[in-house]
Amino acid sequence: MKTHGSAAWSGGIKDGKGSISTKSGALQAYPYGFASRFEGKPGSNPEELIGAAHAACFTMALSLILGEAGLTAERMETTAEVTLDKVSDGFAITAVHLTLEAKIPGADDARFQELAAKAKAGCPVSKLLKADITLDASVTRLKRVRNRHHRRLSALTT
Repeated sequence: MKTHGSAAWSGGIKDGKGSISTKSGALQAYPYGFASRFEGKPGSNPEELIGAAHAACFTMALSLILGEAGLTAERMETTAEVTLDKVSDGFAITAVHLTLEAKIPGADDARFQELAAKAKAGCPVSKLLKADITLDASVTRLKRVRNRHHRRLSALTT
């Protein structure tokens, strides 16, 4: 598979303006610039896009790995916090911290942690980045409906 994203830029680093587009059209000439990257102004920035790409890639990889283990997520939400630091030769993405909250019927925490770590290591975006990638993953256990019904039946029959 091959796909692409593109960027256009006009002007200097601080006064210039750019736009970002994706092949799918999800982003079409979306603005970015120095102010949106370093000063918290409206618009996007490369680190935000890398964070979204990493969160999406990791979550899809985990879905595949869960399926191979006979599990299906009811819901997974991942945030990828990307750290851009000044280094000796400019700037570098030095870290990405993935935070995952998942609801997966039948998953115990130990197995879930193992599968999440496997997804973190195997995700193509994780492999691309030369940064310290950390993960906090939590699974919400679903209450067994069968037990509640069983108790109700017991209460009705006694």
